[in-house]
Amino acid sequence: MEGLLLSPELLGILFFVAMFAGFIDSIAGGGGLLTVPALLAVGIPPAQALATNKLQSVGGSFSASLYFIRRRAVDLNEQKLTIFLTLIGSVIGAILVQHMRADLLRQMLPVLVIGIGVYFLLTPKLGEHDRQRRLGALPFGLIAGGVVGFYDGFFGPGAGSFYALAYVTLCGFNLAKSTAHAKVLNFTSNLGSLVLFIIGGKVVWSIGLIMLVGQVFGARLGAHMVLTKGQKLIRPMIVVVSLIMSCKLLYDNHGTEIQQWLALHF
Repeated sequence: MEGLLLSPELLGILFFVAMFAGFIDSIAGGGGLLTVPALLAVGIPPAQALATNKLQSVGGSFSASLYFIRRRAVDLNEQKLTIFLTLIGSVIGAILVQHMRADLLRQMLPVLVIGIGVYFLLTPKLGEHDRQRRLGALPFGLIAGGVVGFYDGFFGPGAGSFYALAYVTLCGFNLAKSTAHAKVLNFTSNLGSLVLFIIGGKVVWSIGLIMLVGQVFGARLGAHMVLTKGQKLIRPMIVVVSLIMSCKLLYDNHGTEIQQWLALHF
């Protein structure tokens, strides 16, 4: 796949797609909804597209994480256990996905993602202020780190929203603080699964590195917006991205049936 040659115009389009995806992803997650279809559209096979997407998304999640850490929105010492469990979960997920079918998870995912969007929509005060923590470090690390990290390595879409929801509901963090912490875990799980893809020789480096640069710029801007706009920006974006993601996943799973139903009724 390294022999795939793309025109400068297509590489430029992928760069700007990655930049916009990095901006969206650092605020509400779901950037892969843009980058994976873009990679497939230029002729990269699915396995290589997923691997290359992990490479470029590592750039965006690292850029946003670094910004949040430098601004002291995240204390890494307090998150060491959760980060470690996230890494372990993502590696296990990336290993298992190469040997198991993800069909059941793919069918369940639209329901889970739209559930997150509806939850944020119906609870306008959610994440407005810090609240009392509900779980200690170990149980939280196992759920937010191990379980969601495993999911990110195994499948991936919406992982950022799951991380953020865990911090809001289980740690009692406000929404901006939850989003900042979620991005650190997202980087960890992206990195863990990327290592497995690199070992498997699936990454198209020439394209992935160009998109990685775009992700860095977009994610940096998005991270700045998180800390300056806070809940007023994050909440509606999570709702919108969850809705769009659910519609796309439903269409991916049942596109033929949907088209047939539309043809019969319209």
